[in-house]
Amino acid sequence: MTAAGTDPSAPQADERADERLDALKAAVRDTVMKNAEALVALSRRIHADPETAFEEHRSAALCAQLLAARGFEVTAPAHGLETAFRATTGSGPVTVAIACEYDALPGLGHACGHNLIAAAGVGAALGLAPYADELGLTVRVIGTPAEERGAGKALLLEAGAFDGVDAAMMVHPCPFELADFRSFALGTLDVTYTGRSAHPSLNPHEGRNAADALTVAQVALGLLRQHLPSQWRVHGITTAAGTSPNVIPERATATYEIRALAAEDLRELRQRVEDCFRAGALATGCEVTLEQPEPDYLDFRGDAELLRLWTANARVLGRAESVERPPFACTDMGNVSHVVPSIHPVLDISGGACGPHEPEFVAAAVSPAAEQALLDGAVGMAWTAADFAAARTAGAAGAEAAPSV
Repeated sequence: MTAAGTDPSAPQADERADERLDALKAAVRDTVMKNAEALVALSRRIHADPETAFEEHRSAALCAQLLAARGFEVTAPAHGLETAFRATTGSGPVTVAIACEYDALPGLGHACGHNLIAAAGVGAALGLAPYADELGLTVRVIGTPAEERGAGKALLLEAGAFDGVDAAMMVHPCPFELADFRSFALGTLDVTYTGRSAHPSLNPHEGRNAADALTVAQVALGLLRQHLPSQWRVHGITTAAGTSPNVIPERATATYEIRALAAEDLRELRQRVEDCFRAGALATGCEVTLEQPEPDYLDFRGDAELLRLWTANARVLGRAESVERPPFACTDMGNVSHVVPSIHPVLDISGGACGPHEPEFVAAAVSPAAEQALLDGAVGMAWTAADFAAARTAGAAGAEAAPSV
């Protein structure tokens, strides 16, 4: 006689479910590898034709076309952004979003390896597509422009691109392997000083030097840094400060970034930094305009369940063991992670020889190691999505079968 509420067939049923999932995951991997040539070609074409934020028309089209050719329902453009797209397949109860980035860096090209991110995302979706319904999945690929500048995912999030999503994921190339990626929160600030031009020798007293206002602000920022927490960052560039030494500059502009460990800290940091720029205007008699050109990038917060699944799958794929690193970058995927359970693993493509935003990383992003990471990332994400859906489905079935009290 069995105890009340127990099912003697449950262990066998669980074992059969595990065997079925393993078989499906093997088929998913085979499907990714059958598409390997097309995925590598996609990565190389995006890499060879870099497009910067909100200008990624050809890169987005290449991704969308490959997905459409494999039977995905594609909407392009999507969610109010000309270089965004949305591709879906499957009708399962668990919706997983896979983010594809494809913007390049001005003047550097694909020195952040977004060609690999796009191709890995497409690859994961292609691997899952034939088995999505059997896995209980709806697969949603979201082409996400303007990660480097513009916070495209924050705009897409606001437009509803991630509505109804149970989990979101992407992978990113790096000089080391890291599962539990963490990022800074990032805010941007555009500064414009308006003064009055004059001859610097004949009538300097009539001028109001906008470049001097910016200099005063930069001195104030330098002094402020002594009083900021060690993980807060302030950095920027002067984008205009006059055109000729014999004319007092009537206009000066700068673009700055601020970073903090958590999104909650950005408000205080922004206020203190803006006060430094106001001080420059006050000291020189100029006017200052302070603008936030894009949404804040929130700190990335990885989901524990997805991290556990990804880590196990990465080991099966033979990826190197994950290192531990404090926050070292910023991403608009952080905004998604505040709303949807998310992961953002980074994959080693350079062995530490160079890192993102360095000129050498451009070549690394089309190296054999990079293209292996592309395929591993595609399989790893697809497997993680499959495991996640299986766990959710099993949990829902268990809840339905539980006796009422």
